[in-house]
Amino acid sequence: MIEYILTLFRKIFTLKASDNQNEMRKHIILFGPPGSGKGTQSKKLESKYGLVQISTGDLFRYEMKHDTPLGLKAKEYMAKGQLVPDEVVIGMLKNKVDATPEAKGFIFDGFPRTIPQAEALDSLLSNKNEQIGKLIALEVKDDELVSRLLERGKTSGRTDDSNEEIIRNRIEVYKKDTSPVYDFYSQDNKSSTVIGTGTIDEIFDRLSEEIENIEV
Repeated sequence: MIEYILTLFRKIFTLKASDNQNEMRKHIILFGPPGSGKGTQSKKLESKYGLVQISTGDLFRYEMKHDTPLGLKAKEYMAKGQLVPDEVVIGMLKNKVDATPEAKGFIFDGFPRTIPQAEALDSLLSNKNEQIGKLIALEVKDDELVSRLLERGKTSGRTDDSNEEIIRNRIEVYKKDTSPVYDFYSQDNKSSTVIGTGTIDEIFDRLSEEIENIEV
């Protein structure tokens, strides 16, 4: 009888510990135009806060490489030249979130890009009694971005990093895509802008301040 009671208490404390872990998890959406240094900062944030970066590009490559059911669906749409439906993308996100329960939170890298995607992401997290803590957008002047990307293009081998007209178009597409989602999360006072110029450490300090001020 005593052993049964002790086992029951252990289960209760384990559940409480799991609940507390979930309550402490910090989920952020990180936006940044091409050349903003978003990738570099994401890696530093992962290391400091135990967060896991989720990039839809990485998810697609993984799911398709391993021919998962969702990966095969994505291949079908892409082979037809069609956009992959949101439910497939969200399914991939769910797989990644479920596969890393030990994460202290997630950095959603450049996702969501539309209001329906934002609503679907919120629903996914809500089912786990979690939510987006903050959307952070790195802000860098267009001319600075163009300069950075043209410099990167000298060694990256990417043709879209060596043509100023293409670069400026990419920047405009980024602004058009992210503006509605930024406003969506602004309704709950969750959107903020961080200046993306200065040294890597200076930018990182600004991002860290935003993350540490997230209420969980």
